[in-house]
Amino acid sequence: MNDTLSNQKIETIEDYLPLNGTDYVEFYVGNAKQAAHFYKTAFGFQSCAYAGPETGIKDRVSYVLTQNKLRFVLTTPLQPSGEVADHIYKHGDGVRVLALWVDDAKMAWEETTKRGAKSYMEPVVEEDANGKVVRSGIHTYGDTVHIFVERSAYDGPFLPGFEKWESEYNPSEVGLLYVDHCVGNVGWNEMNTWVEFYQDVMGFRNILSFDDKDISTEYSALMSKVMSNGNGYVKFPINEPAEGKKKSQVEEYLDFYKGQGVQHVAIATKDILDTVSKLKSRGVEFLTVPQSYYDDVLDRVGDIDEDLKDLAKLGILIDRDDEGYLLQIFTKPVEDRPTLFYEIIQRKGAKSFGKGNFKALFEALEREQDRRGNL
Repeated sequence: MNDTLSNQKIETIEDYLPLNGTDYVEFYVGNAKQAAHFYKTAFGFQSCAYAGPETGIKDRVSYVLTQNKLRFVLTTPLQPSGEVADHIYKHGDGVRVLALWVDDAKMAWEETTKRGAKSYMEPVVEEDANGKVVRSGIHTYGDTVHIFVERSAYDGPFLPGFEKWESEYNPSEVGLLYVDHCVGNVGWNEMNTWVEFYQDVMGFRNILSFDDKDISTEYSALMSKVMSNGNGYVKFPINEPAEGKKKSQVEEYLDFYKGQGVQHVAIATKDILDTVSKLKSRGVEFLTVPQSYYDDVLDRVGDIDEDLKDLAKLGILIDRDDEGYLLQIFTKPVEDRPTLFYEIIQRKGAKSFGKGNFKALFEALEREQDRRGNL
């Protein structure tokens, strides 16, 4: 057996939690009906499925939206108490579930809980006329949970208990493809605890690390480690604050979210110029960098396929690693609390996360913090 095959065999044996990718991201929100309209109008999501009193679910409503391989679920409580209502009262609108697509949800739960994960949902089989789904779940940082979804025997619109949601209002898509990565903000000196959780409990590996020398400005700093599963389909950077002259963006997030949670979801596109142009025309607001950023950026990143003037006009950032380059831009927070935001990213070979843009990005974030009086 040659070394390549041998290594593949070892990796297969050691990957006790094989993941096929992100199944869905579920948000607990104050008004799912209105939030669904926003994501359709601004981000080009399409109506997919609905659950609520009409489908036999009495305590909440959920709207499911899709775009290519993206699946967002927006859930609102129908009563002022309970898990969903309590989450919204404490955190505001935010991510509750990062669901992971697996071939065996029971095995995923068994493998993670025996390694120390706190169970959120024991394996349960959910069935309707479209087949069956098996789901299980574990807790991760803050009030965030991972749900393992096994759906190979199901061909309904989303999950049992949901019905197809059809709407006469269907704005066109904007070219968003799939979840590239999800970033979590954790508390002071908590990053390594959660790095170890993803290593020991879920079999992830640390593929990149950034310290306060990499991610800092005159005023603030943070530290970050990027965790990836075996095949690289699921990547979770973990941020923690670092000492600085003033309050960092992570500290601001923790103050307003009232705890640890998902800071941003990075979404892939194959044509960032077209996607961002469409998003801006629909009212999505982005962080801006000074035009001076573009004066010498090509000296740092080298040749690119795109016209620099087009990138500068939209405020898109550029970075390069040994594999290629990437283009990225970040929205302003999409909630009134300065918490959750989105990254739009196009990878032209690069597998990194834009280290060369950190200073420009964080200075842009600080300008917004200063306007809010939180720097």
